[in-house]
Amino acid sequence: MAKRETAGRQGKLDGLPAHTREAKLGCVFTQTKWDPEGFAIRDPDSTSYTGAIETAEQFGKRLYVEAWKRGWSRAEKRVVIGDGAEWIWNIAKDHFPGAIQIVDLFHARQHLWELARLLYPNDTKRRNAWIGLHQKRWLDKGKIAKLVASLRAIQTVDTDLARKIHNEADYFAANAARMNYPKFRKQHLFIGSGVIEAGCKTVVGHRLKQSGMFWTVAGANSILALRCTHLNGRFEDYWEARRAA
Repeated sequence: MAKRETAGRQGKLDGLPAHTREAKLGCVFTQTKWDPEGFAIRDPDSTSYTGAIETAEQFGKRLYVEAWKRGWSRAEKRVVIGDGAEWIWNIAKDHFPGAIQIVDLFHARQHLWELARLLYPNDTKRRNAWIGLHQKRWLDKGKIAKLVASLRAIQTVDTDLARKIHNEADYFAANAARMNYPKFRKQHLFIGSGVIEAGCKTVVGHRLKQSGMFWTVAGANSILALRCTHLNGRFEDYWEARRAA
């Protein structure tokens, strides 16, 4: 970003200024089928994107408009998938009440992998055994209460590690209902957000994060809007509307 767009903002590392701004991206897609093993299959060419650099409140309204355009009100079953970020679930509560909420399984697993590396930085065997119990037997099977209890029982004299463990236990406890993966699988629902992860690269990264690029918020948002319009198959409609205005 241009320097004036990040002035006074805290970076990801403590004490260092920010050099970027977060672009929020959401997508809407439909799913009507699943494969012989019961895994959800996204309907071909059903994905549309919307995004901008803006507050969570503004983005929630933007995502709601896109979902409404796509027929959210007529959907037989409605699902919101995201990571554990609190602002995502605030959007779900405010704009998509009644929707099934699912934490992306791979984001949840990543929390355990990172914690395992901190607990056993030099012991691969014990680290893998810990993951085998906490991920494969508990997280993947939706046994979040057992997972949380195990995390809270860990003892350490390292205050930073203790804080990390406490935060992770709180993360899983807060999202327990969103991690009932066996139940979601039985309903043939997606439990991963790979489509939006790929979209972050396709929509945002490939156009806004190239070497030597510096953006203003207004400029980046204009390009994001055009990028989404193009990928959504609405590019010609956009220019026709502009000409008619």
